[in-house]
Amino acid sequence: MSKSLKNFITIREALSTHTARQLRLAFLLHSWKDTLDYSTETMKVALTYEKMVQEFFLNVKAMLRNQSSSGVDLLQKWGQDELELNNAFLAKKQAIHEALCDSLDTRSVMDTIRELVAVSNVYIKKKGENKMTSNAYLLKLIACYISKMLQTFGASSKDDMTGSGGQDATGTGNVEDTVMPYLEAFSDFREAVRKVAREQNVKELLLLCDGVRDSVLPNLGVRLEDVDGQRPLIKLVDRETLLKEREEAERQKNEEAERKRKEKEEREKKEAAKEAQNKIPPSDMFKNEMDKYSKFDEKGIPTHDGAGEELTKNQLKKLQKMYQDQEKKYNTWMKKQENAAGGNK
Repeated sequence: MSKSLKNFITIREALSTHTARQLRLAFLLHSWKDTLDYSTETMKVALTYEKMVQEFFLNVKAMLRNQSSSGVDLLQKWGQDELELNNAFLAKKQAIHEALCDSLDTRSVMDTIRELVAVSNVYIKKKGENKMTSNAYLLKLIACYISKMLQTFGASSKDDMTGSGGQDATGTGNVEDTVMPYLEAFSDFREAVRKVAREQNVKELLLLCDGVRDSVLPNLGVRLEDVDGQRPLIKLVDRETLLKEREEAERQKNEEAERKRKEKEEREKKEAAKEAQNKIPPSDMFKNEMDKYSKFDEKGIPTHDGAGEELTKNQLKKLQKMYQDQEKKYNTWMKKQENAAGGNK
């Protein structure tokens, strides 16, 4: 990259399309001794990484809010899943320490953090599938460690695990701390309405609840995720991000609908062509091929080719086999028509 090749870009220009944090993530995902190719693909990797980490933080904070913050409920007994996750956490911490001691290998550090998030997500998914509650405080330890590491690299803010990162309208409090009690009250009310609607089979109410979740809240920068058997997860996310997610979901939905429409259309065409072929009497199946055949026997099977030459035994055998196959199809079709006619009487 150089001015002479006209592919030079300044940090200021790069910051016009990406945030400082995204650029730092791109740098961290490469070894300091390797050449970094600043490109759309490079930044796409950084953006994906940022989304992965942020989504993990949002999930952990939502689970922490849904669990008791004091008393006996705070001390959850660890099972085998928690022990395995904690062992993985300790192993990843050691791997990160070794990578940093190895000439500040930030690429390996970032890869290890990605693996740690993946292991944690597998744990969360497994608990959810078994209708069990994840140990939010073990997950908090992991999330806070990741947040601290990224903060050390300048690729995270202190608010990743403590709030939404902004102040409220008065300038004296955290946005998340201010609005969350109201959002939780609304979420609980909505969940109670959904429960009654399901019990009484009121589909209109369920549609309204879905509409609030999918259309109203995203415009306010709130993502509400329904979890089977548990309280919904509430996440404060940038409004523009949520709107882009909604647009992408709508695009994928439309593409899927279009794909299914085309598949259905193709199936119907094949069925129509098959139906049209089946209804042809075997005696007529070769009559549209007068350019290939000039004479036929009493069944309608060709005996001479278009030039008037008598067909060979192998050719006749092949045509007779085609005739027999069509005869079976035609008889089946006729039987189907007779049954349909009998059913309409």
